[in-house]
Amino acid sequence: MTSNWLKVENVQLELARLSRAFSGFRVAQISDIHMGGWMNRDRLQQVADLVIAQEPDVLLMTGDFLFGHRFTKTARRWIDDLTKVLSPLANSVPSFAVLGNHDYWTSPEAVREMLCLSGVTDLTNAVFTLRRAGGSLQLCGVDDVHHGDVRLDEVIAQLSEGSAAILLAHEPDFADISAATGKFDLQVSGHTHGGQVVIPFYGPPILPVSGRKYPSGLYKVGNMFQYTNRGVGVDRFPIRFNCPAEITLFELESAI
Repeated sequence: MTSNWLKVENVQLELARLSRAFSGFRVAQISDIHMGGWMNRDRLQQVADLVIAQEPDVLLMTGDFLFGHRFTKTARRWIDDLTKVLSPLANSVPSFAVLGNHDYWTSPEAVREMLCLSGVTDLTNAVFTLRRAGGSLQLCGVDDVHHGDVRLDEVIAQLSEGSAAILLAHEPDFADISAATGKFDLQVSGHTHGGQVVIPFYGPPILPVSGRKYPSGLYKVGNMFQYTNRGVGVDRFPIRFNCPAEITLFELESAI
């Protein structure tokens, strides 16, 4: 399904520890909004409308809400635009988020305030447990790997044994660390934009640090799934080739 420049990727996953009560649970993911520059309020509203149309049970947002390397008066307007779009979205779909590197380059304080005002739960080094018919599903997050304060041990200490856990981490290559713990069933990430330009039979010529091992799509890292979303926004150059902007829709199934 597409909306001109935007594609919905449907991914079915069977998670070993997922309670049967959560079979059929629908998880939407968006990443790398990069409000400002190419991304504006109208385009983000298209994203929000398409997310709601998928009727997900929850929405996960994996960082880089802002564009740029410093916080300016213009960036304050971008924060206002994010709030105006994300508030009704979070009111329609329970929403959770972590921050990315651009959020630290601009203003993590302003981004966290925006998430709070919009009704989005900040999962930085935290765990939120969903419960359904006696079963549970744990949503977790860590801070940005390069510029934040990752406290994975604190996250693990909050987990319940035997319950499925989904980890939000902006940088996908963090999967090597999270998978090694054996505590997470799925990590969702962004950061790479899928490369924005993907050359047939070659792949993306440019990828960021911590996004070169798992640049786009679904991987298996140990016993954990890793999914890297291509993002909805763009970086400095508003160009995409063979790499459309993405909303991911996971449908989870229980292996129990």
